[in-house]
Amino acid sequence: MLRIGQAIDIHPLKEGRDLILGGVKIDHEKGLDGHSDADVLVHAVAESVLGALALGDLGAHFPDTDPKYRGISSLKLLEHVYTLMRENGYEIGNVDATIMAERPKMAPHIATMRETLANALHCEIQKISVKATRGEKLGFVGREEGMTALCVCLLEERR
Repeated sequence: MLRIGQAIDIHPLKEGRDLILGGVKIDHEKGLDGHSDADVLVHAVAESVLGALALGDLGAHFPDTDPKYRGISSLKLLEHVYTLMRENGYEIGNVDATIMAERPKMAPHIATMRETLANALHCEIQKISVKATRGEKLGFVGREEGMTALCVCLLEERR
């Protein structure tokens, strides 16, 4: 049995916040704003897994009204999603994610992001794809007002 999930996550950029993407701290003058660390890449990956399992969205599991999630590492949320995936009898087939950000350049960080996501999902790095694209000065991404990430995942029933 195969299950497919897809997701998108969007957060505004804000001065005075760390920029965390794929669990990696990236040097930049602004970070993503949100209740947690606002890691759009990890949020999109986690929500695509939840979608494949038909278990709702991140807000249903980790409401932004709950103070215990204030500032939490999104990798902790992904670890919980991984547990739900295993409890439901699935494992990662593959993950294909895209970050949309005008700056900074993502290429120097993609290998580490892939490794971090593979570790959190307990799978081989070859099953994790992370790509990045710019907004080409168009829209909120191009104006550097925010970042977004898209993700599609394939889950396979465990044998």
